[in-house]
Amino acid sequence: MIVILKKDYDKEQFSGLVAWLEEKGLQVHTSVGENHTILGLIGDTSKLDIDLIAALDIVADVKRVQEPYKNANRKFHPMDTVVKVGNTQIGGGSLTLIAGPCSVESEEQVVAIARAVKASGATLLRGGAFKPRTSPYAFQGMQDEGIRLLKIAREETGLPIVSEVMDASQLPLFEDVDVIQVGARNMQNFNLLKELGKLRKPVLIKRGLSSTYEELLMSAEYVMAGGNENVILCERGIRTFETYTRNTLDIGAVPVLKKLTHLPIIIDPSHATGKAALVPPLAIAAAAAGADGLIIEVHNDPARALCDGPQSLRPEVFDSLAHKLIALHEFMDTMPQ
Repeated sequence: MIVILKKDYDKEQFSGLVAWLEEKGLQVHTSVGENHTILGLIGDTSKLDIDLIAALDIVADVKRVQEPYKNANRKFHPMDTVVKVGNTQIGGGSLTLIAGPCSVESEEQVVAIARAVKASGATLLRGGAFKPRTSPYAFQGMQDEGIRLLKIAREETGLPIVSEVMDASQLPLFEDVDVIQVGARNMQNFNLLKELGKLRKPVLIKRGLSSTYEELLMSAEYVMAGGNENVILCERGIRTFETYTRNTLDIGAVPVLKKLTHLPIIIDPSHATGKAALVPPLAIAAAAAGADGLIIEVHNDPARALCDGPQSLRPEVFDSLAHKLIALHEFMDTMPQ
C-alpha cells in the first residue's frame, strides 16, 4: 500500500501518522519527491481501513500495490535511486562504464588492464576472483589471491572494484570490495541475498538465464528487505532457442525495468553475446535504450585468456567504443524528454 501526502502537509500530523502505522506492525518507507511525499507501507496492510486513512487532512490518495516487490517498486519510490561508489555513481542520468578482465590472472595483467580502461573513461574495474564454471575442470579463478590483486589495481588506479561472490561463506573476503556482484546462477540464492541485505555496500545482481523481470526484482527485494538499498540490476542475456550467440540480450529490459523500479539498470553485452565483435553494437544499443551503465570484459591478450577470451575486447577496441558511448550519451542528454 502507498499513501500519497498532500504537498504542504502538517509535520506534526505526518509524525503522528507514521507512528500510528508503525504501531500496526508496518514498515514505513518515506520517499520525498518534487510534488509529493509517498509513504510505502510494507507488511500486512489487509486490516487497514483505506477510507479512514484517505480522510486524513494530510493525505491526497491511498492505493494498494499488487506487485509482490515493495522496496524495489517505483510506486513506492518514484525518484530514481543513485548508487554511489567511491567518487563515481551508477544512476542519476550518468552512463557508468565498468570494465576489466573476466578473470584476474596476474598482478601485471589486471593492473595493465585497469590503467587502460581508466584512460578510456571507465570509472569502475571489474574482475573475477571466484569463477562459476559449467565444467568442474575449467579454471575456477585465483580466489582470495585474485581479490588481493584487484586491491593492488585499485591502489594503482583509484578505480573502485567489482567482483563476484559465490557463497555467503566468502563474504569476509569481500569486506574491502567496493561492489559485490551476484552472478546469474546465484540470482535466487536467497540465503546469500539475505546476508547481502545486512551489508550497506552496493550489490550488483545479474538476471538469471531463465528469469522473469519479476523474479529479478524479487531477488533485489531480498537484499532491500534486509535494509541494504544499494542495489544495481544487470541484464546479461537470457537463454532462448537461438544458439548463434551465447545468450539473447534483452534490450527491452531497460525500458521495462525503468518503468517497474527505481533501481539503476546496467547491461552486460559480453556475456549476452559471447562474441567480441557483437559487443560494441549491442553496447551502443543499450546506451540508446537508456541504460545507466555497461559492464564490459576487456583483456590485453584475449587469445590467451584463462576465461571467456572470445567475448573480451582488446583495450584499443574498448577505447574506441567508450568514446562512442560517451558521445552518444551526451547527445541523448540534449534531446527533449
